[in-house]
Amino acid sequence: MTRSTDNIMETIRMIDEECLDIRTITMGISLMDCADTDIDRSCEKIYRKITEKAKDLVQTARDISTEYGIPIINQRISVTPISLLQSVSGGDCTKYAKVLDRAGKDIGVNFIGGYSALVQKGMTVGDRELIESIPRALAETEIVCSSVNVGSTKAGINMDAVRLMGQTVRKAAELTKDRNCFGAAKLVVFCNAVEDNPFMAGAFHGISEPETVINVGVSGPGVVRNAVRKAGPGASMDEIAEIIKKTAFKITRMGQLVGMEASRRLQVPFGIVDLSLAPTPAVGDSVAQILEEIGLEQCGGPGTTAALAMLNDAVKKGGIMASGSVGGLSGAFIPVSEDAGMIAAAEAGTLRIEKLEAMTAVCSVGLDMIIIPGDTSAETISAIIADEAAIGMINSKTTACRLIPAIGRKAGERLVFGGLLGEGPVMPVGTVSAEKLISRGGRIPSPIQSLKN
Repeated sequence: MTRSTDNIMETIRMIDEECLDIRTITMGISLMDCADTDIDRSCEKIYRKITEKAKDLVQTARDISTEYGIPIINQRISVTPISLLQSVSGGDCTKYAKVLDRAGKDIGVNFIGGYSALVQKGMTVGDRELIESIPRALAETEIVCSSVNVGSTKAGINMDAVRLMGQTVRKAAELTKDRNCFGAAKLVVFCNAVEDNPFMAGAFHGISEPETVINVGVSGPGVVRNAVRKAGPGASMDEIAEIIKKTAFKITRMGQLVGMEASRRLQVPFGIVDLSLAPTPAVGDSVAQILEEIGLEQCGGPGTTAALAMLNDAVKKGGIMASGSVGGLSGAFIPVSEDAGMIAAAEAGTLRIEKLEAMTAVCSVGLDMIIIPGDTSAETISAIIADEAAIGMINSKTTACRLIPAIGRKAGERLVFGGLLGEGPVMPVGTVSAEKLISRGGRIPSPIQSLKN
């Protein structure tokens, strides 16, 4: 009884003092049965299905949050990659983005993801039409998020798609320059994208997923940081890893509880818990500050990649012990604009984009919410995407780029989004041209480790 009471009090403290929360409950919805040769009919079907399936999502999350005393920050929807429907209907693809935006707003979710295409091996007509429509779609909607998968360990890297995505990222920023280039903040370019990711902007409902599903994203950098701090400077690295693993176990159990309860109330299958240490601009809710508690003077300095590798591995091990349904991206995110410690390190010049790229070899996802100078060329953006995709392809892991060209701003200036996306410094980018490389197009073949059949 005493131990049970201690566990309850510890969880309450984590919530009240250490920013522990359920970052998102995301309902995945298949739209395959909404495909139609008439795009307007397809949009009507999409609106009806989303508003019917997810009508109780927001209220259910609020009820669970109130009853259990657990903050549930976001409610989101992910849908079937829209390029699949575009391949059937043709027409003005932005109609899909607008109906997703309207449906999501009408049921009150924060974001809706799935304005997406999977083009790691090649592009259909529908894929290309969707990609070319992304800048306008993101500029003319508010809560729609977009993602494109350009590579995988099995298929290699589609360099034609990489070239196109450099142009797309830049144009998305240009069309929303009056809103701090917000369009580019809603666009992720993946390698090895997963089908059950509940986090935006990269979420989509994979084609192997059920008709509907509930996926939960849990966060808790503040909890992990505090646990490491209590261990003190005398703890060895293996002792720190054990502490992180036990802490991740507790966080994951909370996510499992919320996910299964939401599943039961909504009568939708429970999918996965994504245990990702997703930071926020809140004081103490920072992955960078965990690394500094481990022993770095400042994130980005020597030893950063090693400390991050240990953190990411310990988080995954703790999650696997706590739930048989751990999935998504699970690990440590390093989005610069959303992490107070990352922002401070970038402003001090300790953390540079090259170091961030090295860190992405051992953490979840990749170059996330990186603000770059507004005059960065589309070819340079494509080259950064290609570098990040190569890390994912060779290491058989998910990597991604969410780059925001700050139109009209230079390195050292700031871009402010507000809310969960935060703000951050414009980080310098190398100016040596990659135009010849990117103009070649074609495909980087899959690596030898892809031959596993």
